[in-house]
Amino acid sequence: MDPVIIVGAGPVGLALSLALAAQGVPSVVLDETSGQEEPRPARTVVLRADMAALVERLGCATVRDEGLRWVGWRGTRRRQQPRQVAFDLGLGGTEEWSEDPDSPAAPAAPLHIPQHALARGLRDALAREPLVRLVTDARLDTVEQDRTGVTAHTRGPDGTWWRGSHLVGCDGARSTVRKLLGVRFPGRTAVERHAVAALRTELPWAGESLLHRQPPWRGVGEEITARPLPDGVWRIDWLLPPRGELVTPDALVTRIRETLAGWCEGTTPPYELLDTGVHTLHHRLARRWRVDRVLLAGDAAHLLGAVGTQGLDEGLRDVDNLAWKLALAWHRAAPDALLDSYQSERRTAIAARLRAADQALPVLRGGGGLRTYLPGVLRGHDALLTDGHLGRGPLGASPAYPHSPLAAPFSEGMVPVGTPLGAPVEDVRVTAPDDTTVRLRDRLGQSRFLVLLVAPGSGVWERRHWRTAGLMPRLEEAAEALPVAAEVLVTDAYPGAPAHAVLLVRPDGHLVAAFAGVRPGELHAAAEAARGNAPGEPPQEAPEETGRSGAAAAEPVVPVEVPAPAEASLGHDRTVDVH
Repeated sequence: MDPVIIVGAGPVGLALSLALAAQGVPSVVLDETSGQEEPRPARTVVLRADMAALVERLGCATVRDEGLRWVGWRGTRRRQQPRQVAFDLGLGGTEEWSEDPDSPAAPAAPLHIPQHALARGLRDALAREPLVRLVTDARLDTVEQDRTGVTAHTRGPDGTWWRGSHLVGCDGARSTVRKLLGVRFPGRTAVERHAVAALRTELPWAGESLLHRQPPWRGVGEEITARPLPDGVWRIDWLLPPRGELVTPDALVTRIRETLAGWCEGTTPPYELLDTGVHTLHHRLARRWRVDRVLLAGDAAHLLGAVGTQGLDEGLRDVDNLAWKLALAWHRAAPDALLDSYQSERRTAIAARLRAADQALPVLRGGGGLRTYLPGVLRGHDALLTDGHLGRGPLGASPAYPHSPLAAPFSEGMVPVGTPLGAPVEDVRVTAPDDTTVRLRDRLGQSRFLVLLVAPGSGVWERRHWRTAGLMPRLEEAAEALPVAAEVLVTDAYPGAPAHAVLLVRPDGHLVAAFAGVRPGELHAAAEAARGNAPGEPPQEAPEETGRSGAAAAEPVVPVEVPAPAEASLGHDRTVDVH
């Protein structure tokens, strides 16, 4: 079968190719550049713990070597420090956490890394992957579809036609794929603007990220963010006024000196300026994310980032959601409705995030008026920004898909657990089939579902002693009968789950259903729904051959060239370019 064509070799396109390869799907990545990315220390990304784990699972070593996990976060207003949060730097942490000091749950530490280092780590992993072919200097200019696949043409000295089963546009805000499809990209331009500097210096809160609102010294603006990187490097952002203030080099140096002096008791510490820039944030959402066999992901599908939200983190969530669905579709192990659910789930989640940010912006940036003096309002402003920067609430929490078309049908055997249906599961410790104890997150991303048994006390026994006792034989039999590849895991405890509960988890870590005990029929119906078969529909046949991760075997990628079609069908974008 033809490989998947991925247009764009940024972090999202590279991550998608690796995620597909992990599930036995070959791909061709078309990179319009020469493959050499200029290091820009001021261009960094913040990844939440689950997305940092995703890219590390894909073989990206730079997240460990060149990224930094923050030890804490502090929010300061004027000279007061109204909020401070300590992060969990271990393998634990939770995505749903409370600021209640009596709560044992601490948020998992975010990862901060230069974007060029992340891309380089993904390219290094891709170079070791025989199922992925990276083609540089390949600028797309034509996309055509038919019943069995996609044909794409890239410009170059010779001009090449490529044939693929599907095509995914990961080619950024000015996406050629989106324009060729004629998909509109409405939204708002220049929602926020920030002056940015990367510098090496010593600040009073090593390893902590800082958000300083309304600093008491003049000339630096209303809001400053400082985020640490390895080797004493900091990225500092100054929120700029909405009316296009010109940021000259002299003005930026003045901001740097006054800001550092304000944070260091009036004296500017020595610093080395590494990089500067202006970061302009836009809010846009593509009308469609799927047109038959062509899909959009990352900045080609959405732009966001105001009020602390993270655009690349959301692009990687697109990858996590799409890869297993595309893999099942490629292996002919799922109906067409499964790919439809990618747009239904991810576009709805991004639309909610954009809506929350657009509602928060007038409150946070409106300024002045009696509203500023109303009791509790400033604390509410701080809470909104905390949500965006720390990944909680409507501005930042990991997306859940409670109304997904893949939702399991209700049954009497279902039980509530600490994770709502459709939400990401907690990263608990589990016992794997090889008798090793690992994190649940380590078993994701292999195009197989996870069947998790909650068995109190099992942690003190070797698997070989109890896998043939109690519920295990019946559970393994039920898992083998599922319409999808599945792996049985056991955990000593899961938040909110009763003993002997059985959880069905999607390959991207979202909870499908939880049952009281082993219920083969209900478990089968939930798995059938989660792969896109609505209740009552006849199941689709599974693939005959199996290879890596239980998927159909695939050969290493070789160049795929096809004769030029008679006519190229070009669409026209009707939106303003995004800068």
